[in-house]
Order: sequence, then C-alpha cells, then structure tokens
Amino acid sequence: MRRLFRRGAPIDAAAGRPLIRALAAAGAMVMVTAIAAAMTYPPVLPRPAASPAASNPAAQQQIILPDLLLVAPKGLSAAQIAKIRKVSGVRNVITADGAAIKIGTQRVNVLGVAPQQFRSWTPLATASDQSLWTALASGRFVASPDAAKRLGLRPGVSYGLSGAARQNLVFGGSAALGVSGIDVLVSNQASGALGLIRGVAALISAPGAGLAALTSGVRAAAGPPDTIVSLRSQQLPVVPAAKGGKPASYLQLFQQSAATYCPGLSWTVLAAIGQIESGDGRNVGPSTAGALGPMQFLPSTWATWGITAFGETGAPNIMDPYDAVPSAARLLCADGAASAAGLAGAIFSYNHASWYVTEVLALARQYAQTYG
Repeated sequence: MRRLFRRGAPIDAAAGRPLIRALAAAGAMVMVTAIAAAMTYPPVLPRPAASPAASNPAAQQQIILPDLLLVAPKGLSAAQIAKIRKVSGVRNVITADGAAIKIGTQRVNVLGVAPQQFRSWTPLATASDQSLWTALASGRFVASPDAAKRLGLRPGVSYGLSGAARQNLVFGGSAALGVSGIDVLVSNQASGALGLIRGVAALISAPGAGLAALTSGVRAAAGPPDTIVSLRSQQLPVVPAAKGGKPASYLQLFQQSAATYCPGLSWTVLAAIGQIESGDGRNVGPSTAGALGPMQFLPSTWATWGITAFGETGAPNIMDPYDAVPSAARLLCADGAASAAGLAGAIFSYNHASWYVTEVLALARQYAQTYG
C-alpha cells in the first residue's frame, strides 16, 4: 500500500548506522546497502541452453559492476537521471521503482525493474538463471529465497499483491536478488499497475572514476536529501577464490580467468573489455556484426576459442560468463596478450579499431589505480 512508503520522511544517515535501518526507521522501503557484496555469494549456476540473443530478449548480455547506490524516497525525476548520466565517468545508470506493499497480510519490499537491464546487475548465479528472467519478463514475480520461505510461495501459484492497486501475479521462482532488504521483484509493467513509486533507487556504474569526485557529482545532480552509498569497496573479494574453485564474483571471474588462461595478462584488461564490450550498452546483443554474449564473441570466433570452464559440463555457452570470460582470456593470450609488447596488438585483434585499444588500456589503468 502506497501509504506504507512515506514520501516526505527524512533519512537518518548517521555515521555507522546501516542504511537499511535508517530507511526502515523513516518509514520508507527497506533498501539495499550491499548489492556488490551479494556478488560474493557462491553461485550454483544452472547451464542455460545456448540460443541466439535476438530470439531471447531476456538473455544476459552485460557485465556491470556498480559503484554507487542512490536512494530517493520521493523518486528521481527524468531531469535528475539525465544530470546523473552526464556526471564525469558515469557509464551506466539504471533505476528501479519501489515501495512497501503486501502479499496477503504480510508486508514486503518490492522493486519494479526492467528485467533485461536489471539482470546484469545481479549476482552471477541469478543473472545466469534464464528461467527466472523469462518468468519476470512474462509478468510473473520473483522473490528472494528468504521471502519465498517466509511467505510460503509456490511456483506457478497466483498471489494477490496489494500496492496502490491490487494485482494478482503468478510466482515465477526465487533466487538471490543481490539487494539486501528487498523481498520481491516485479517487471516495470507490473510496477505501474501496482502504483510503485517511480525511480526510488538508482544504481550507477562509473569504472575508474575517483569515488570522491563521483559521489560529489552525483549528489549535485540528484540534489539533497537523497542518500548515496558506495558499493565500490564491496566489489573486491576479501578472500580469493580457492584454487580450482568457481569464482564467486565478477572480479574473481576476471582475476581467475586471467591467471588461469593467460598468465601475464592483467585481470584489469579483461574487466575493461567486458565493460566496454557490453557493460556500457553499446552492444545489447547481437551487435551489428552478430556478436553475442557478455564478451561479445562472433559465433565463428566462438566456435574456435569458446571453452567450458570452471568445472562446468556441456558445450561452451557463449552467453555464460563462466565460459565467455576465460574464453576471451584464451583468445587474447593466443594473440600475444601475455607480454607487454604484445598486449596492444592482442586487444586490436579482439576488436579491430585503434580507439578500442586506447579505451581498453585507459580503463584497465583506471581499474588498477582503483583496486590496486
């Protein structure tokens, strides 16, 4: 019910007080403080069937590392979002609607998202669960495992969701949402029908940008009293992945792929290629040349260089980050990326453009400066 979300409530941003508690105390929807931290959750990745992205609009085609979370209980306007996009260093901005609503008699915190966009910001295991995103795109709702258990939700059963209006939606499944304190996701179409508050949260990706300057720029664009939370410090895994184990975060995936499949290649180059190829939205798959997946492989190139990695079984899957990132490392290594002398030429071979080499190397340097 919309009244559960107090539009004018102040946010207590006292030092040391978790954002979740602050927003709950203000009467607002409980929001996220640890989206990137959720990426460290060990994924149990089902192998989706490989299929052309053109026939599968919900297919994962991006790898995005969030840097900031902006929470605006009154909602962000189109003008504010436009200003945020113009802040120096910002490459990606995604917004979500939200409110505290009810399923039956129990209050839940729900986000309304565009499935194809939001998918890229979720933990690896969730982003790779094709059935979940198909369900969300078709108008069903999904829930966190805790919420599904607490509410006794059963897949395929219809439930009444009561916001500003009541909607009966079918439960499509559960998965780690990567958003602490959020119980349910609905599509942006269902969001409008439920009357969720538009643009209550924004995720911002600005790889390589200085955090202080980025935060200042975003705050100036959004205006007070919105709350900004840094996610960047949570992106690096505290404990490296076990040798031979499966990477649990995107950064572990880049780091372990470089170390395993191209010793001598910095993981920052892989991360930069992943960001430029798909994370900034230039290629939403397939590209004009027909490239697919998070590392934008041409199918003909994939047929030669695509591998099944990290203990998975089955044919190499161009849409699966666990296969695509190490395959990119393998291809780059064959083209000379393991040595400083051959790196630029290997990047040029990956995408035949001088501007591309310059941008990849520049972004890789920024990653190195940021993460050490």
